[in-house]
Amino acid sequence: MHVTTEPAILYLGTPVVLISTVNEDGSYNLAPMSSAFWLGWRGILGLAATSKTPQNMRRTGECVLNLPSADLVAAVNRLALTTGSDPVPAGKLARGYRYEKDKFGISGLTPAPSETVQAPRVLECPVQLEAVVEASHAVAEDDDKLRRRIATFEVRVQRVHVEESILMRGRPDHIDPDKWRPLIMSFQRFYGLGPELHESNLVRIPEKMYRSPDVDRARTRLKVAASG
Repeated sequence: MHVTTEPAILYLGTPVVLISTVNEDGSYNLAPMSSAFWLGWRGILGLAATSKTPQNMRRTGECVLNLPSADLVAAVNRLALTTGSDPVPAGKLARGYRYEKDKFGISGLTPAPSETVQAPRVLECPVQLEAVVEASHAVAEDDDKLRRRIATFEVRVQRVHVEESILMRGRPDHIDPDKWRPLIMSFQRFYGLGPELHESNLVRIPEKMYRSPDVDRARTRLKVAASG
């Protein structure tokens, strides 16, 4: 039996992402979020428009998307209700957020140098995606109360770093879903993945058939950087 209902949020379960960016003074910001999905080597990110992370992304044109595993839940939770914006935006202040400049320090996570962007990687995260901003779009501009409050970013991944232990044996360009256990956010609560239930019929399609031209574009950038 289905009933009609009106939940305040529709966060039905997505992986947590820690977005690292560079502040105006060269220090690092680190923000947890879960409104993200992937299309090839592109990521679509939904963020509060007045937060520090989208401000940094617009200014620098880059970021790193760090995906924590389930065992990093405590570190991620220490970042909750903190913001790199000073003063704290009114909307966040009403929700109990506080200003925190040293996000890496309070989380206990470690910044590591990236190869193609200035923003740091998070050393402890098993998956780290260096990315550049290709586009940003305002959301709900038709609503007076929501206008200028939400933004989406399209980012292009140009370097993928993966912890070796979660790769398939003998297939260095494939992540093993039985070894990778992302941290999941569902209705403001943290979860991990359970064991596989059943393979999808889509598994019959070789992954290489989904390969994006962005992969070759990233390789070209690497060659140029090496020769320069």
